[in-house]
Amino acid sequence: MAYWLMKSEPDELSIEGLARLGEARWDGVRNYQARNFLRNMSVGDEFFFYHSSCPQPGIAGIARIKAGAYPDPTALDPQSHYFDAKASAEKNPWSAVDVEHVRTFGQVLGLGLLKQQTALEALALVQKGSRLSVMPVTPEQWQAICALAR
Repeated sequence: MAYWLMKSEPDELSIEGLARLGEARWDGVRNYQARNFLRNMSVGDEFFFYHSSCPQPGIAGIARIKAGAYPDPTALDPQSHYFDAKASAEKNPWSAVDVEHVRTFGQVLGLGLLKQQTALEALALVQKGSRLSVMPVTPEQWQAICALAR
């Protein structure tokens, strides 16, 4: 099993929203490196659900990959703000995955707290200038963050 961190704006999809739904499609990723990470995910992989672009950014819980990568339908939908005019049914460069809720943390683990952890120094999230919405997490980083959530 691999571990990941994926960012979502809470007004788009929050950990609470995912908990209510049980499962959802994770779509709208429009960065090639982040898309490649999506394509490397396997069913059963777990990820930290990170709330971004909000008053309290941070890790809000854990979710799991329920279905591996498939063509992102939002790229073909002119009504979606993730629409890509260059994409077609035959050649869609974007991917989505299906996810399911695992656990909501009692409190959000804020970015400031995460940056203070020496065990997380190499985590892409805390690197200056890193803006990826999908990134790998090592097993050691996973354990360090889980320990913070307890």
